Amino acid sequence: MISLYELSRIMRPDDANIVGNVHGGTILKMIEEAGCIIGTRHCNTQRGTCFSGSDVDNDRCLAALARVEHTDFLYPMFIGEVAHVSAEITYTSKHSVEVQVNVLSENIVTGAKKLTNKATLWYVPLSLQNVAKIIEVPPIEYSSPEREEAGKKRYEAQKLERLETKERNGEVITHVSLPEPYTVGFSQSSLIHLVCPSDCTLHGFVHGGVTMKLMDEVAGIVAARHCKTNIVTASVDAINFHRKIKKGCVITVSGRMTFTSNKSIEIEVFVDADPLVEAEKGKYRAATAFFTYISLDVDNKPLPVPPLKVEGEEEQKRFEEGKARYLQNKAKRLADKEQQQ
Repeated sequence: MISLYELSRIMRPDDANIVGNVHGGTILKMIEEAGCIIGTRHCNTQRGTCFSGSDVDNDRCLAALARVEHTDFLYPMFIGEVAHVSAEITYTSKHSVEVQVNVLSENIVTGAKKLTNKATLWYVPLSLQNVAKIIEVPPIEYSSPEREEAGKKRYEAQKLERLETKERNGEVITHVSLPEPYTVGFSQSSLIHLVCPSDCTLHGFVHGGVTMKLMDEVAGIVAARHCKTNIVTASVDAINFHRKIKKGCVITVSGRMTFTSNKSIEIEVFVDADPLVEAEKGKYRAATAFFTYISLDVDNKPLPVPPLKVEGEEEQKRFEEGKARYLQNKAKRLADKEQQQ
């Protein structure tokens, strides 16, 4: 049974921004590729007889990304370094797979390695014969009952949060004409992308990693417009994939600032899909997430972030919600640090 997968790739100029920091979206794309591979391999093991007893010999599947948990970017990665991505299946429910991924950067000159990212992703296996059909997941063996119970708690928590995020799906970002500097309207940005075959899985739906890369690019533009400095991804809150995006759709990726602390910026990103061929189905919200960026000087040291000018009750409400997430994540980092000591 497949439980571990590793991939490595050297970082090239196309992977980085103008000062040599590797794009957060590039790293997210590699994380998702590793997760998709191990998830698909695992879900296609033991395909002879389904666990409910039915014959599924020919019912192969592909693991589709459903959710990415909060992801921290612990250290920047640079051109010329090697990214080592390792993915491990840590929990399975009847119809979903939890994959935990670690990313190490290696300086091939000095041999020094650093842990740059830890991520948790959830996949559901979709039949290659019928994309609407979710395949049953082969179980894994746990090293202890405690690990299985902890995985079950994570599964229940993410399931509940996914349901809660659907309430935000109707919201639309509206553009403001001639906004003042440091306001939400001044920095908000959108990107339009036609989904091509190279963006898609065997099902003809967009790879989750492609979507995440576009989301990071838009969030990066928003952060750069606000700060006018070099900016890098610091963390990504849960990315929820609400609906699949089909080949031939036009997707609009929109980002707006929600909160600033002294040294960080939170940006909310929406992905809307518009089917060109099946236009009668209408535009729909496909994915949502919060990205956090920090501003760096020429020596890659953190810089103070210009405060966000909040206008109106809605922006004030989003600011307060962002502040709550910031404080919650800060407390979690401190707790994790104390636990490791």
